[in-house]
Amino acid sequence: MAEAQTTKLTHWPRTAKGNGKKACTVEGCKRPYRAKSYCFFHFKKWRQGELPHSRYRTCSKAECRVKTFKGGMCEKHYGETYKKEAAA
Repeated sequence: MAEAQTTKLTHWPRTAKGNGKKACTVEGCKRPYRAKSYCFFHFKKWRQGELPHSRYRTCSKAECRVKTFKGGMCEKHYGETYKKEAAA
């Protein structure tokens, strides 16, 4: 019985969409886009929340980039804000 040789992929191949005609929307990047109008590199940064337009809604407090918990704030800032009101 002949055994078929198959190679198992360890990861998905990074393929560009749009036949490589569309570029990443990040200024200065000329890589072809992959998803959400970003190239594979910037798409990964977007998923990790490192780009200004993040994947999740972020806290409304200045310089806080944590995912929102309640009322447009992260858990830390929400607790600080409403703990003061409850104690008064």
